[in-house]
Amino acid sequence: MIKELLSLLAVFIALFLFGMVIMRAGLLNLGKESFQVMIQKLTDSPWKGLIVGAIATAILQSSSAIIIMVVGLVATGLLAFRHSIGIILGANIGTTMTTELLALDLSSLIIPLLVIGLIGLLIPLDNAYSIGCLSFGLACIFIAMNGLETLAYPLSSIPSVHSFFDLTNDHNLLGIGVGAILTAIIQSSTATTALAMGFMNDNILSLNAGISIMLGANVGTCITAYLASIGTGHSSKLVAYANIWLNVFGVLAFLPLINWLGVTVTNMTPLPMVQLAHASLLFNVICSLVMLPFVNRFAGFIERIHR
Repeated sequence: MIKELLSLLAVFIALFLFGMVIMRAGLLNLGKESFQVMIQKLTDSPWKGLIVGAIATAILQSSSAIIIMVVGLVATGLLAFRHSIGIILGANIGTTMTTELLALDLSSLIIPLLVIGLIGLLIPLDNAYSIGCLSFGLACIFIAMNGLETLAYPLSSIPSVHSFFDLTNDHNLLGIGVGAILTAIIQSSTATTALAMGFMNDNILSLNAGISIMLGANVGTCITAYLASIGTGHSSKLVAYANIWLNVFGVLAFLPLINWLGVTVTNMTPLPMVQLAHASLLFNVICSLVMLPFVNRFAGFIERIHR
């Protein structure tokens, strides 16, 4: 029984990641070059960088994809390291649009999305193929979300898993560690947050535990950009280091504020999944806006400690 449940869990996580990859491929085909030009030309101030980073990430549904793109632009000298900080801050905001989307009940759209996706994939036109990828990927994501929610209760009935969830509910640091490690392994903070949403929806994980896992996921996702910077020049490595430090500082700042964040989002909505989505949005918006006036000082800090 346990093996079957864990196998299904792995299948649904894999389906979720597959959907993200397919959807992202469609979006990249629609506008990758224009995003690169926009990032290169419109980031001469931190505010512009934040706006560009947020918009590009909201459209591409991946902060890692944007930051990896920035690493490449800095590596080739087309973008200055200091101009990349605003983009990173914006990317952290833009990626929350995915979790807000996941919190919506769109299960009734799965069949139409699958049909549109399959038709688009069969039409030999670039734009139709890209739209097909986008639609099919979204359908896979929502199928996986439904599956994760269905598995939440059976998994929690396993004594060892139940004990682990109890520990996570009682210790915020454990939740942060779980979020960071799981995200580093599966390379997707969105998938980690989606998994937490599924368990929260069945009242297995508390809101504070879900927030802790979400905070940890923000740190764990930094590994993707760091791996992309390996073998590149010093300036592009600074982008990866800046991404890590920004998220670590943000998590440390919010660690004592988890209860406050939980109360705030509870007052916004009674729905657990939406609460976690709003918590992610508030965390990233507050951290980015607080750091924005100090971008140049922060860039200097990164350059000093990573010479």
